[in-house]
Amino acid sequence: MKSEPEKSINTKKEDRKASIMQTALKLFSTEGFYTTTMPVISKKLGMSVGNLYNYFSSKDELAKELMLYISSMLGEKLREINMSDKSVREKMDMIVKMYFTIARERPELIEYFLRVFLSNREIFTKECTGMVCVSDFVTELMLFFDDGVQSGVLKDQDFFSALGLFMGYLGGMVFLNGEEVLPHPLSDYESAIAENIYNALRKQ
Repeated sequence: MKSEPEKSINTKKEDRKASIMQTALKLFSTEGFYTTTMPVISKKLGMSVGNLYNYFSSKDELAKELMLYISSMLGEKLREINMSDKSVREKMDMIVKMYFTIARERPELIEYFLRVFLSNREIFTKECTGMVCVSDFVTELMLFFDDGVQSGVLKDQDFFSALGLFMGYLGGMVFLNGEEVLPHPLSDYESAIAENIYNALRKQ
């Protein structure tokens, strides 16, 4: 059993690690992965580069941890929706609303996924092969699709086809919003996007 001082030290380390990840997430999302170096991150945090490497052995490791964190967070929110007693159509609305809300309130999370993880796959070839770093999120989407098929609401199709369509809609709208192309707030499109996705996936 750990003593109180040990617990306090571990808590401080976890808090510091969380602070590093949040700072790196914002820098990677706004300044770009290659522009943001470990010295840049350490300077922003007011800590030495050597101390930063005590938490993360490389920038690639930090990048992987960030993607795992985002996937876990999105996966947990999807899990809550999947566990609800709502209909498939209602869950679709909830998923779109959840994703767009995060895009508004914590844009760095979605920006990292779209602009770093998907756009710079060479960074993650060793650390995040296949679906390793997004498995929590993808698994919950798979369960959502499976439930829709089993209930006779969604058509039975290849999972990756459904995933591509689903994420294409969501990612595309968030990208357009980030580029300030949309004439209305992102929230105004929630209902229409959910309906479009549902109609594209539902059993005819």
